Amino acid sequence: MSGTEGSWQGQVHRIVAGVGDGRARIEREAVRDLVNTYLVRSLDTTALRFSIPLLLRAPPGASGPGADGAAGVLIEAIKAAVPAERALGPIAGTGTEHPRHCLPNVEPVTLIASRSAVGTDLWRPDDGNRIDDAGLHLVVRGALPYPGPPTPGAIGEVMDGFSALIEALDRVVRRVPERTLAAARDLSVDQKALRGALPGMGLVAFIADGTRPARTFTPLRCHPRIAGPKEGVHIPFRCPAALDPVEVELAGSGRVVTGLGLRRREAFAVAGSNAEGKSTFLHAVVAGQDDHAAGDGRELLVSVEGVARAEAGERDLAGADVSLFFKSLPPGLSGTPRAAFGRGSGSLVMAEEFQAAVRAAAPLLILDEDRSATNLLVPGCLQSGEVTPLATLLATRREALGETAVLFAASSLDILIAQADRILQLDGHEARALDRREFRRRLDAHLREVREHLAEDDALP
Repeated sequence: MSGTEGSWQGQVHRIVAGVGDGRARIEREAVRDLVNTYLVRSLDTTALRFSIPLLLRAPPGASGPGADGAAGVLIEAIKAAVPAERALGPIAGTGTEHPRHCLPNVEPVTLIASRSAVGTDLWRPDDGNRIDDAGLHLVVRGALPYPGPPTPGAIGEVMDGFSALIEALDRVVRRVPERTLAAARDLSVDQKALRGALPGMGLVAFIADGTRPARTFTPLRCHPRIAGPKEGVHIPFRCPAALDPVEVELAGSGRVVTGLGLRRREAFAVAGSNAEGKSTFLHAVVAGQDDHAAGDGRELLVSVEGVARAEAGERDLAGADVSLFFKSLPPGLSGTPRAAFGRGSGSLVMAEEFQAAVRAAAPLLILDEDRSATNLLVPGCLQSGEVTPLATLLATRREALGETAVLFAASSLDILIAQADRILQLDGHEARALDRREFRRRLDAHLREVREHLAEDDALP
């Protein structure tokens, strides 16, 4: 016996042909063996893992522009119904010895659309789970207790289970209110249209008032872009008046909202003490490239596509251009500052990532003090004249950054903060504006006090 002959996978097409022909059915024309359609025994031999592409009639209010938002609502409604609808149990692996293997199928998701690969193992809107003129397409995965070899009786049992599953899916989908689906579509359109409008407004990101950027992480949603909203106390963002709030009209819902607009070519600082939410703010701006469902907290935080990050890290360099920051290469590297080879230190790696983003005309470049080589960001008295830190570049060669805006989070990098065009301070997790001139006066007074203390120490016997 060879191939799939005699196996459950060998019975897939027979089962597909015999299940569902009504308003909800297996989408036979979409079947791709061992990709979106399979029946395989689990490695521990106790379960029959499955995946089947389905086509359901889309309920009223689900089709049209922003349909990915409606698809997200329907998928989440199915997940929520699993405990109550017995026939939906296979999605969660109910009755199998290891149902945790099916947790990705029922994990809540508030991410609707993303160009990144984040969350692709979770059940959410994508190319296989979508709404179009044909209806609601779903790729449904799960597991059944292993029924034994594919005898006629076992095959009939599996087909009956799939039929009941499809009928239950149809019932749940039809229960979702039309107004809920229409609102989800409008929200998706709002985000997409606003993202497309930002360049014409001279902006690279918009953070709406009321945005809640903090996240709750789970074992399956451990990345900020896929993580859900923070549970418990969560202070919403409000743009301080001194930072010139922007007013935008949303294309889908027609609402008018206000918030902070990050401008093209500006240097914008997010400052504050430890654990005030600075890094969380940056993560949220990165996630603004994605579309989110209502309740995520970031659904009206929208960023242009192509946001870049520069971080410190040691790795090999192969022709790296670090000439913006380094006039000569440190010992151990070969080549020139425009084409460096060898093992790069944290600052060299960060310099390459920074220059690569500027060279590619990234609309927005994000830096976080917590993940940076600070000697590349601010000058120090022991620093070689062969190194030009970012603070000095901003003060003397701003044109070298081209069209790229720089957003950075800092707590102790006062000299860099002083070069920002605008400064947002997070204090008690609330947003406040720091006047640039006032901050510079405070920094000057602080440095003068340090000089006086040093002079007093030098005068001691």
